[in-house]
Formats: sequence, structure tokens, C-alpha cells
Amino acid sequence: MKTGRFGGRWVRSFTAVAATVVAASGLVSVAPQTADAARNFYVPPSTFDTTPGSVIRTQPSSLLLQIPGVKNQWPGTATRIMYTSTLQNGEPTAVTGTVVEPTARWQGKGVRPTVVIGPGTVGQGDQCAGSKLMSFPLAIDPTKPSIAVNYTALEMNLMLLNGVRVVITDYVGLGTPGIHTYVNRLESGRAMLDAARAGLKVANAPKDAPVGFTGYSQGGGAAASAAELASTYGSGLNVKGTYAGAPPADLSKVITKIDGTFIAGAIGYAINGLEARYPALAPVLKKETNAQGKRVLHDVATQCIGDTGLSFGFQRTTGWTRRGESLASVINRYPEVKAMLDDQRIGRLKPNAPVLISTGINDDVIPTGQVVQLYRDWKAQGADVHLERDYTPPIFPGLVVNHALPMVFKLLPATSFLLSSFND
Repeated sequence: MKTGRFGGRWVRSFTAVAATVVAASGLVSVAPQTADAARNFYVPPSTFDTTPGSVIRTQPSSLLLQIPGVKNQWPGTATRIMYTSTLQNGEPTAVTGTVVEPTARWQGKGVRPTVVIGPGTVGQGDQCAGSKLMSFPLAIDPTKPSIAVNYTALEMNLMLLNGVRVVITDYVGLGTPGIHTYVNRLESGRAMLDAARAGLKVANAPKDAPVGFTGYSQGGGAAASAAELASTYGSGLNVKGTYAGAPPADLSKVITKIDGTFIAGAIGYAINGLEARYPALAPVLKKETNAQGKRVLHDVATQCIGDTGLSFGFQRTTGWTRRGESLASVINRYPEVKAMLDDQRIGRLKPNAPVLISTGINDDVIPTGQVVQLYRDWKAQGADVHLERDYTPPIFPGLVVNHALPMVFKLLPATSFLLSSFND
């Protein structure tokens, strides 16, 4: 059986070496050493308040280089939270995340604002949840093996330095029971909006305190969804602005673009999430995928993005199907599957506050055309929306460099946009 360009044996060896070297230095958390209390935190109680945004439980959480138990350390005081959100079918669900109250004073207008961060792609396994990686952004689990990475620190710290409260959601099913419904429009947007509600409650902040949303890639899609759901599902929140970087607004376009790149296996995250919400997809997958395709879908469900890249990087989905077709071609033969993807399309509802969208013209993962279309869709509805382009030239296409660099380059403009929204 094929193991991808980087075989499973190589992944296990790499992980074992990394675990030995890095853990020995004392700079990384190793999953088996996690306390039972922390693990059990992610198992929801049998009954809980089903009101969206309700706080189910909380737990202190340290940040990088902080000494446990010492109060008022830079850049803020973190609290791990479990809160109530809503699934695509309207059923309540428990979602986890982190609230960070900054030590810096808010020097802008009015009361301290809150920004909810939607993390970019970290994986589909529970070990990848960002709230498990706040004390150090890298964790190795030699038993799987798996390497989990949390890269929200730059966004988070820029906000905290400016005295802005930060809430980071783990999304539905990431850390908590059930599959993580990767890039699900409703569930990711609702998780962001409910994270804002929960964060305000944990901080004892006024219900009408200013709120903003931000994210890049998967997080950009979540932020965009939150922005357009704010006037309906998010009614009552005082939303001031949203930054959506490289949002996957049209999955039918994204699947084609990501195919064959280092993170091609992330297509499996999306397929797994869709199958969990659309039972009609299961027989199609059974019929159309070959042994390798079934293996990809099975394996990525418990992997983090680094694991997926090393296991299935640069593979083409033509190698996952019985007829040797790409997954995009298979989807086009099934109107019911096309309808599922269309159901996830962002851009059909109008945001009720200003939005900044960004796209890299040479992004090798998220096609710039569908980002521009999102901008046009919102603009046509009369939304206050702005589009910024990144002109970084192509650099090793497929290695995701042209997706990652615009994320870094837009951090300061995005922060400035949100701070201006709070002071407007």
C-alpha cells in the first residue's frame, strides 16, 4: 500500500526523534504527560445550558513562558473555556476555546473590545486543538505519532499588546467528541459568534461591548461566515468589524487548487466533515474512492496538518478514486454532492459591519478568484467591504509558501483595521 511521498515509517521516525530532542530540552509538551483533569475538560457534561454562548466550564490556562499560579503576567491571563454553540442541524453542541484578558490597558474609545480569532488549518485530530497548546505552541504525541502546532500567537499578541481581549475558538469537534467539521460554513461561523458571547461572560464585560472577528485561511472563512451571520444568529452582539484573510468561500474552487500541494490531504478534512453532516455522501465515497482514498480519509481524521503533509503531501486525488479521476471531476458527476458544496458557499448574506478581505494573487492553496468573488457578492448587497491584494511572486508553488507569506504580511494592516473599527 502506498504511503505518500513521505512514508508512514519516515513520519514515525521523524516524530520519535523530534520528541526525544525537543522534549529533552524542556521546550515542548508531550501529550502523554497531560494531566487527567486537562483531558477530561474536553468531555462535555451529560447536561448543560443549551443557550448559544453559555459558559459550560472554565479552567486556568497558562501562556508561553508564564509561571503557573502567578497573576497578571504578560501578555495576559488565559482561561480555557467550554461553551455552547449550534450544529448545522440546529442541535446544541459543546465547543472549547481560550479567553485571554490582556495586562495592557485599552486606550481606545469606550470599554475594552473583544476580538475572536478563528485559527487557520491545524488538523482534524483532537490533539490539534489550540486550547491544548497555549503554554507552548508545539506538542508531540509519540504514541500516535503526531505533531500539533498552534500558530495563533502573532495575531493574539498583537491584539493583547493593544489592550484588546482575545477569544480563540477550537471550532466544533476539535478537542471535543465528534469529527471536526472543517470549513463548515454554519458551524464555524456560529462557533465564532458564540465564542464572543462566552468570552464577554467570562470577562464580566457588558453585553454590548465592541466585538470583532479575525482569521486567515480556515480562520478567514470562519471570520467571514461570522460576519455574515452576525445580524441573524449573532443578534445582540455589537460587531464592529471583521478581517477575513484568504477565506475559502467556495469549496468547489478550493478543492481543485489545493489538489497536489503539500497539504492536499486537507481535502480529506473537508470530505470527512461533509460526510458527517450529509449522510447521502457516504455511499458516493464508498463507490468512488479506492483503497488509497479510503485510507486518506480514515487517517487524516486523527491527524494534525503537519502529519497530513508528511503522510499525503503532493498527492493528487486522481490516485484516490477508482476511475483515476480527480475528486473535483467526481463531484461534478453528482448533482447532490455539488449541492452540498454549494450549501457551504459564503457570500449570500450581508455583513452588518465593515469587513476587510485579503488575498494573495499567487496563493497556491486558496484561489484568489473566489476571494474576489466573495468581495463582489458582498459589495453587490451593499456591504461595507474592502479588498486588499498581496503581490508576492510565485515561490516554490505547492509548498504553501505563497499562502503563508501573505498571512504574515497582512497581520499589521488587519490589526490596524480592527483597532480603527473599535475607535470609529
